[in-house]
Amino acid sequence: MKTLNDFNAHDLDRQDPLARFRDRFEMPQGVIYMNGNSLGPLTRDARERMARTVSEEWGEDLIRGWNTAGWYDLARRVGDKIGRLIGADAGETVMCDSTSVNLFKAVSSALDLRPGRTKIVTEAGNFPTDLYMLDGINRFSAEKYDIQILPRDQIADAIDEETAVVVLTHVHYVTGEIFPLRELTARAHEMGALTVWDLSHSVGAVDVRLNDWGADFAVGCGYKHLNGGPGAPAFLFAARRYHETMRQPLSGWFSHKSPFAFRDDFEPTVGAGRMLCGTTGVLGGSALEAAVDLMLESDQAERLEKMKLLSRYFQLLVGERCQGLGLDCVSPDDVEKRGAHLSYRHENAYAVMQNLIARGVIGDFRAPDQMRFGFSPLFMSFSDIKNAVDILADILGRGSWQAAEYQTRNAVT
Repeated sequence: MKTLNDFNAHDLDRQDPLARFRDRFEMPQGVIYMNGNSLGPLTRDARERMARTVSEEWGEDLIRGWNTAGWYDLARRVGDKIGRLIGADAGETVMCDSTSVNLFKAVSSALDLRPGRTKIVTEAGNFPTDLYMLDGINRFSAEKYDIQILPRDQIADAIDEETAVVVLTHVHYVTGEIFPLRELTARAHEMGALTVWDLSHSVGAVDVRLNDWGADFAVGCGYKHLNGGPGAPAFLFAARRYHETMRQPLSGWFSHKSPFAFRDDFEPTVGAGRMLCGTTGVLGGSALEAAVDLMLESDQAERLEKMKLLSRYFQLLVGERCQGLGLDCVSPDDVEKRGAHLSYRHENAYAVMQNLIARGVIGDFRAPDQMRFGFSPLFMSFSDIKNAVDILADILGRGSWQAAEYQTRNAVT
């Protein structure tokens, strides 16, 4: 059986069933973009949709757009489309707010469903906003919860009869390691606890089957692999079995059963719409819908397979071209155990990444000493991978990252 080592980049590009999607993205000339795991690029579909939303729906229809342009149903409609990417049924996912706000709502709802339990289990090194939100929930709950922040290998054993909620990230934001969602959800349920999963680095990137795997709640963002644009709306999944009993603390008028009845008393709507809060952001939601529609045009199996091939190809070439140049891969070696990015440690990672960006290879840096490289199958080619590694090897080999212009830290890294 042939392996990646038996093919060059041009061979792989010629055989790529997803190559036709590359022209649907507006990529600057001379750029190899390896940061779709942090901010997805602009799609032509989103640009056209935004122009139509602004000039026609808002510009001409004005407030009538809530009815004529489908704005009122946007949160549920886009939520259902995202739901198809995460293994949810219709009516279980809504587009709304930010990942941080949605985590606050989902965890609060899960805690409310497990009264009398006081333990929250999460991972040390989780994305910071997840930990900050848990701390905020606890402070506004008179510090009644015991938040246990533990190494990954201690999580399963820490879940017990006192545990109310387990809050975990499916794909780690630095290492890319995939947490066993199905197994840990089953462990939580065995102990009577609920789970809230952060899918920010999972949706659109790896296989996710929330209902098949028994998930309770999940959140995620729209601006990474979904390509929804900077600060795009996030999403929240709530399993149907909780729709009649779940309550969330940010009950706004869009989560009311009859918002335009303008009643003083709050009566929650049905379904995942209970997790909505205020008025839907139409501009961001429209851009996200266009980007998700594009993703849904592609075959998921082909998309996932190409991501793994891109990742493995980069890993192989770096191993060949950059050996002995100070790089240490911190991501799992097995492509099946990691998401759509690879992280490498280098003692001068920030400067190396700035040099890469100056040469047209855009990845990112995570403190204190790691570079991330993302793999997006709809717009990346295998030639991109080869060229990126050529540039990386040249920078490391010549030490050009030592130049003064690469040493100053930007506000956003």
